[in-house]
Amino acid sequence: MKVMGMKRAVAVALVGLVALAGCHSAKKENVQPPTPLSKDFKPTVQVTRLWRETIGDGAGDTGVRLRPAVVDGVLYADSADGKLVALDANTGKTIWSKSSRTHGWFGWGDKKRKDAFYAGGPAVSGDLLAVGTLDGHVYGVNAKDGSPRWEATLKSEVLASPVIVGDLVVVRTGDGRVYGLDTASGERRWVYDQSEVPLLSLRGNGPLLVANGVVFFGSDGGKLVALRLDNGEKLWEQNLASGEGRTEIERLDDADGSILLDGRTLYGAAYHGNLVAIDGPSGRPMWAHPFSTYASLATKGNALYAVDEDSQVWAFDKSSGTEMWKNDKLKYRWLTGPAVQGDYVVVGDIEGYVHWLQTGDGALAARERLSRHAIRAQPLVVGDVVYLEDVEGRIGAYRLGGAR
Repeated sequence: MKVMGMKRAVAVALVGLVALAGCHSAKKENVQPPTPLSKDFKPTVQVTRLWRETIGDGAGDTGVRLRPAVVDGVLYADSADGKLVALDANTGKTIWSKSSRTHGWFGWGDKKRKDAFYAGGPAVSGDLLAVGTLDGHVYGVNAKDGSPRWEATLKSEVLASPVIVGDLVVVRTGDGRVYGLDTASGERRWVYDQSEVPLLSLRGNGPLLVANGVVFFGSDGGKLVALRLDNGEKLWEQNLASGEGRTEIERLDDADGSILLDGRTLYGAAYHGNLVAIDGPSGRPMWAHPFSTYASLATKGNALYAVDEDSQVWAFDKSSGTEMWKNDKLKYRWLTGPAVQGDYVVVGDIEGYVHWLQTGDGALAARERLSRHAIRAQPLVVGDVVYLEDVEGRIGAYRLGGAR
């Protein structure tokens, strides 16, 4: 792993349990233990688990937030130990499975992708799957059967999922660079390398957002940056955090979550920073609300949903940033970023629980347990099903109400 990866790993321990594997970490000094869950909790909505499968060893102790992708009824997932699979999204049954690992004296496995430590991805468009690795590679793969197409070598680890749009695969690396790669060959078309990465930052990178010919992302320095899609030229940037403080920890202001676009308005947030709304075309700030988060945001209707640095779940009015409600019942459970499934906000926690909260008032409505291992990645909602993945590679699919 690159030196930058080691710096990020240090930051993980300092920030808290969000990137640590397992609830045993709660016993470490200076870390708040997870708030106990109510034993007499009574759900107000029925949740049905449709299936559960395991993909390799998952993220393991890498600290990355592996999240599956679902396209046309197929779920694609990877693991840090080199597993890449396609499953039927409705049943969890395997369509194809590939391993990059080599074994024994005979080198069984895929020598084209020898010991690929998958971390960023997968992303799928048409018949192309793109996935990044901890050792700075991006692989183009046939989404129909997993056969290799091309390989690109970059200068740092790929911790966030690539984005495939038109004839470009857009990739962000841990050293702050953003690349535009050719979808047919993986050849580099452009690179943006003006970002400065602080000595200390959160483990991981927020996903890229590509819309209207522009690439948006939150930087490790707490900025929201907009690039031209065709050539990587920077259009504008805005601060999500000030970077002020007496110590390196106080100045840690990484924007590690997703950037949301609703109409022409962008929403973003940063650790030790602000929750902000920005006019997309001009980059002009519209409102800002002090808010510190390590996770991605979600939106539906007139509300914006977020999890703060203490794992309290919030709802804000999108037009003004005004607080609508806050739920502190899951405090210090180091929640994932929220997702919206119907009339409910869904989050996973460090002990493998999945929680559903009512969008109207934040009241807890349901609870299921995927496993006994931490869930770090934001839940993925597709139609009426939500998919979650823990750090050991267990993926579960849940539907509100009874099975159909």
